[in-house]
Amino acid sequence: MSKPKHLVLNAFEMACPGHICHGLWTHPRDQSHRFNELDYWIEQARTLESGLFDGIFFADGLGAFDVYEGNYDKALEEAIQLPRLDPMLLVPSMAHATEHLGFGITSNVLYEPPALFARRMSTLDQLTGGRVGWNVVTGYLDSAAKANGAVEQPRHDERYDRADDYMEVVYKLWERSWRDDAVVLDRDARVYTRPQGVSPIRHSGPYYNVSTPHLTAPTPQRTPVIYQAGASGRGQLFAARHAECVFVMGPSKEVVAAVVRDLRKAVKDAGRDPYSVRVIAGINVVVDATLSAAQARYDDYRRYASPQAGLAHFSSTVGIDFSRYGLDEPIIYKQTESGQSALEAFTRRSPGKVWTVRKLLSSMPLGSRILTIIGNGSTVADELCAWQQEADVDGFNLIRSVSPESVEGFIRWVVPELQERGVFKTAYRTGTLREKLFAAGPRLASSHHGASLRS
Repeated sequence: MSKPKHLVLNAFEMACPGHICHGLWTHPRDQSHRFNELDYWIEQARTLESGLFDGIFFADGLGAFDVYEGNYDKALEEAIQLPRLDPMLLVPSMAHATEHLGFGITSNVLYEPPALFARRMSTLDQLTGGRVGWNVVTGYLDSAAKANGAVEQPRHDERYDRADDYMEVVYKLWERSWRDDAVVLDRDARVYTRPQGVSPIRHSGPYYNVSTPHLTAPTPQRTPVIYQAGASGRGQLFAARHAECVFVMGPSKEVVAAVVRDLRKAVKDAGRDPYSVRVIAGINVVVDATLSAAQARYDDYRRYASPQAGLAHFSSTVGIDFSRYGLDEPIIYKQTESGQSALEAFTRRSPGKVWTVRKLLSSMPLGSRILTIIGNGSTVADELCAWQQEADVDGFNLIRSVSPESVEGFIRWVVPELQERGVFKTAYRTGTLREKLFAAGPRLASSHHGASLRS
């Protein structure tokens, strides 16, 4: 499979007022305080579809950020992903208001039985006409484990071991349990589903033992598009086996290019085409009609950003309480059971650099360490094309700064420039999310591990 010509573009969102660019909910033009209004999400879905975005990628989490200062006071004060809604419940209404937009939904494999989750995703796949994907996560917060009845989360690699077993169950439910011709809806014979067309799965694994038929008939995609975001060594092995789209983040093209090289090699070693996986980089864009106007917009945003909130968020991400360090005290690498790829990018992928709290705060001008591209439509498009070529990425998750103007500005100024360069579509393909992303059929590719479990 060759590298795709057209970039994949998603809005990177969370059902909360403060997602990644912390503090910008205080900007007078920001509308993210409306996150608890259904109309807000419907308006956003229609806007994204008007700009031909492939989808909206919903991050989520099941715990509060309580590592910084040993509590979640800062998370509450600064709206660091609190309060937060369940994104799954937003999708049917957003899908009903659109025709093509895809929906990537984050769900943790540790805290919901696989058969129940499989039914929920099948329901969404059916109601959206096959426009859903699942971002498979194993979590990194002890607070999430405590919220769900455990003392602490399993160790990092064990979480992926459990996830592998979980995936076996859901693949069997989605791909194997029902034949395509099982439902006949024969009123005269009083047969809705032919019993011989449905088989129970019997799974006996190291973590899950399941014996049941799937409770949902085959949906447009059967298995949702599989997203994954772990870039640790164990996370890349998981991605090589399961992922169709991988979300990566990093401070530069060089850092991300190294991650992408490792990932594509892992996919190849797993027996799959390395370009059968779409690699999507997380970025923030501040754009305006001119370079000077874009810089002025960025300077305006900075006045409302909260690097301190970004520091508190980062504490939970890497499992280090930065409040225990003096401003200029060197931060020493230590192994944690939190987000290892983020920890490695912060420490081991910054050779020769000694990090301090002061340096961390200065690296968060918009409330996070996410790369920000500032410019007019032409210069932003140039940079995105450079990322496509030099970092070997297939697209971008556009991180919200000030909502909704950040995505509106991108659609107004950047999308036409990308289209003029021939690297972004001018119309949607027909079909499911998988068909749109891969120009192939609606089901898992035959080379994918899940396809091997169909019989």
